[in-house]
Amino acid sequence: MSSLDKAVDYLRDHAGDYAVAEAQLVYMTEMRKTVKAQLMRDFEIHGHKTTAAQEREAYADPKYTQHLLALQAAVEQRERTRWLMVAAQARIEAEKANIYAGNRTDRAMR
Repeated sequence: MSSLDKAVDYLRDHAGDYAVAEAQLVYMTEMRKTVKAQLMRDFEIHGHKTTAAQEREAYADPKYTQHLLALQAAVEQRERTRWLMVAAQARIEAEKANIYAGNRTDRAMR
């Protein structure tokens, strides 16, 4: 199997991984807003009346920090998958260039 075939197969086989990683990143990014809102509501109930105080407490809460760590993991997974796919695309382009150069050489020899 040629390196071109392997690179194309890699892209096909891992497209789903990238889609899952991208969906997870979007979900975690949007969920961050929900976590913050829920924490702010909880802190309002516990006597923090101003939005600034609620927000301060929400950002300092371990639940928010945990969510940020999960968001970090989602970004890392998406980026790892994306760059592996970019590398496969680069291999395809390099192989295409080699094929094109080979064809030009063949024509020049005729």
